[in-house]
Amino acid sequence: MTAGDLPFPHRHLLGIEGLLPEEISLLLDRSETYVEQNRQADKKKSVLRGRTIINLFFEASTRTRISFELAGKRLGGDVINISVAFSSIKKGETLIDTAMTLNAMHPDVLVVRHPDSGAVKLLSEKVNCAVINGGDGSHEHPTQALLDALTIRRRKGRISGLLVAICGDILHSRVARSNIHLLNTMGARVRLIAPRTLIPEDVERLGVEVFHDMNKGLADCDIVMMLRLQSERMRGSFFPSIREYFRFFGLDYEKLANAKDDALILHPGPMNRGVEIDSVVADDFGRSAIGEQVEMGVAVRMACLEILTRNLTEQERRNL
Repeated sequence: MTAGDLPFPHRHLLGIEGLLPEEISLLLDRSETYVEQNRQADKKKSVLRGRTIINLFFEASTRTRISFELAGKRLGGDVINISVAFSSIKKGETLIDTAMTLNAMHPDVLVVRHPDSGAVKLLSEKVNCAVINGGDGSHEHPTQALLDALTIRRRKGRISGLLVAICGDILHSRVARSNIHLLNTMGARVRLIAPRTLIPEDVERLGVEVFHDMNKGLADCDIVMMLRLQSERMRGSFFPSIREYFRFFGLDYEKLANAKDDALILHPGPMNRGVEIDSVVADDFGRSAIGEQVEMGVAVRMACLEILTRNLTEQERRNL
């Protein structure tokens, strides 16, 4: 069996861009089985018994790191979390040296989050194991887009044909980029809504519509995906004040009224309540799927770990 014969013929998961619809569907379908498993009293399987997963996070994270840790442990793998703050990286070790060091320990999967776009791809070229991108700079965050898609598909029954509005800090958001690629690939229509200062140049080439008015942009939308303001990536002033930002681009019931009556609300977290979204809207259990997104995250990461290690097993068999 060659890589091309595998249902998911990729050694790594570095991004959504370039994945085929059937490959995305495979990941989502496998994730569905883990949603049900995670709701059982006995959540553990031995799929990854004997496998080692290293979480290497150069940026702070709660949701992504913990859900990858849970995913690995529930599949029976050995999970190691490396705190960059206390590692040799803080002593001046380069990314390449780190990759070589970890590779010598023969892990099976590296989950990497890094503040620089492209850093995860560079690391993947220096190791023998599978690499999953846990978010690199403002480039991509593939598992977030997959969990968003799983949430949408479970609530709406489909992705194709839906009108999805992604609102907020598009410029600095890897979540937005991965979602744009996935939603377009799966047949949805995508609108971006943000101040002009927070929209990337030539973003229309990605196949999206751009709006600078929330009321117009949200008209008839099926999904409203709010984004966190990435203040840690901002250099300079992008809007007059937080108060002004919320007034024009924060999601409240008045703006939400422009979307469909059953429009679903998503947010990748962490939320800045009263900045990107009003608390009463975020906590509206009939409309908001923000808590469900967290649950779907564990299932999606279990599916990604299983499928990539299954590919490793096929490669190992061929090398015997």
